[in-house]
Amino acid sequence: MTATVDVRGLRFTYPDGHEALLGLDLRVEAGQRVALLGPNGAGKTTLALHLNGINMPDQGVVRIGELTVAEQVLPEIRRRVGLVFQDAHDQLFMPSVAEDVAFGPANLGLRDAELDARVDEALAAVGASELRPRTPHHLSGGERRRVALATVLAMRPDVLVLDEPTSGLDPAGRRELVDVLSTLPMTQLVITHDLPFALELCARSVIIDGGRVVADAATAHLLTDDQLLGRHRLELPYGFDPRIVGPSPAR
Repeated sequence: MTATVDVRGLRFTYPDGHEALLGLDLRVEAGQRVALLGPNGAGKTTLALHLNGINMPDQGVVRIGELTVAEQVLPEIRRRVGLVFQDAHDQLFMPSVAEDVAFGPANLGLRDAELDARVDEALAAVGASELRPRTPHHLSGGERRRVALATVLAMRPDVLVLDEPTSGLDPAGRRELVDVLSTLPMTQLVITHDLPFALELCARSVIIDGGRVVADAATAHLLTDDQLLGRHRLELPYGFDPRIVGPSPAR
């Protein structure tokens, strides 16, 4: 089951006094894929960490479906919202791929055949079934990224949040990731500086800067506004013209 993400008036200040979010509002409907764009330090990752309660608001409300993110419901919030971090090493720490993917469901109480089936399901979803017995640190960057995604999918989340998912991937790994993400039915928020990737995967994009949403529109529209991109330190690759390429009609 997919879920809406509803963020209202979100404010957050780090212990050093840095104000990262300044009354941010964002709503993502169930099943949407939305790219979160913006310069470094804009507040994108800080927002992501609020969606499953790693950070808690100073002010404002974060809702996932019908649940408000709060201490008393954190186990369910963290099952519903899966975070895939920029560095796959942060999520892969067991001796084998199968053990990494099984770790979360095992903590939910799954055992034996039920647990094995959940691992098989998650690895199949990312096209990595053959990696089941492998050691994670022997995998390629693209393989590690897919396995890290599988560890989250094994929890059957309603919302998937990915932080710079194409970072460090070669073109083939990037293509594999697009193919996987485009088939997943759950709500997706994708933090990325890879603007062509945002155009290909996400019909809608949101630009965050200075701790607020400063633009929210169709990805193809935002990426053709050169002045808007320039104001927020966003830049298309040399020679890439979204007016010619356009978004995939299937996505």
